[in-house]
Amino acid sequence: MKRWQWLTLRTAAGVLAAVGLGLAALGQEAVPNEISYIPPTALEQIPDDGKLRVIVFGAHPDDSEIRAGGTGMMFSKQGHHVKFVSVTNGDIGHWQMAGGPLAQRRYAEVQAAAGVLGVTTDVLDIHDGELEPTLENRRKITRAIRRWQADIVIAHRPNDYHPDHRYTGVLVQDSAYMVAVPFFCPDTPPVRGNPVFLYSEDSFERPNPFRADIVVAIDEVVDKKAEALVLMESQFIEGGALGYLNPYDHSEEGRAKGREQAREGFKRRAARTADRFREKLIELYGEEKGKQVKYAEAFEICEYGRRPSKEEIRKLFPFYPEPAAKK
Repeated sequence: MKRWQWLTLRTAAGVLAAVGLGLAALGQEAVPNEISYIPPTALEQIPDDGKLRVIVFGAHPDDSEIRAGGTGMMFSKQGHHVKFVSVTNGDIGHWQMAGGPLAQRRYAEVQAAAGVLGVTTDVLDIHDGELEPTLENRRKITRAIRRWQADIVIAHRPNDYHPDHRYTGVLVQDSAYMVAVPFFCPDTPPVRGNPVFLYSEDSFERPNPFRADIVVAIDEVVDKKAEALVLMESQFIEGGALGYLNPYDHSEEGRAKGREQAREGFKRRAARTADRFREKLIELYGEEKGKQVKYAEAFEICEYGRRPSKEEIRKLFPFYPEPAAKK
């Protein structure tokens, strides 16, 4: 019997016993204290192939793709398992449409992007702009991480301009310990070992600036990443929630121009990250390659999850060359 099955058996038996005692106290028939184990339907159907399992949480249907689309593709290209989760459905993220039609449109866009990136994508049914750090939502995030049996978890930092971004960061941060506690959300088996939790890059300085602990070169996939993002036309061609401030050209020629501008804009963003964290790239990739990297994504290690050593980081991010032997 696998470890998670044993934990699930023990958890389920304990829960049923507690329920039985409660019903007995009410003078009702107790639930029989007999169970084999809860079938693993709560787990994603991922082969136990020794590959890494990565889950990325973004507040809206585009955030995971912007902040970790290249890294997700790098993992996917090596056969690792990658899931992106949009914590809200994005149903007010447009200046001209909203509600169910927009949520459906953005769901279709994010799934099209996932096809290019080679990842799996989920969208939670929480209204855009209304995410709160509640116990119910903490359970949703915890279950999502457990179902994926994640080795790496990525999310926003808790200090960000958008409340949905902030609370996504808080919810994931609050799950960093709970994912391993069997009797929290006992209906879903706990993770096999506490994952490494990471924050995606931002430029906010207060109360503390972003620190790049891990930087991933995405030169070989940057064009594909840009192509995936451009498929989200509601956001990057039509301007999203604030598009009325900069009206776009509705003609096909104008939209084509907008797509090209968006592609180049995303590449410039990745280039700024590479330049911003050049020293870390050199540390991780070696001086020669580190200086040559043009495009990158960066992440900060959250101190509430597992704190990986330098050796573990190289195992979790198998893109880095072996460090040169010291003479």
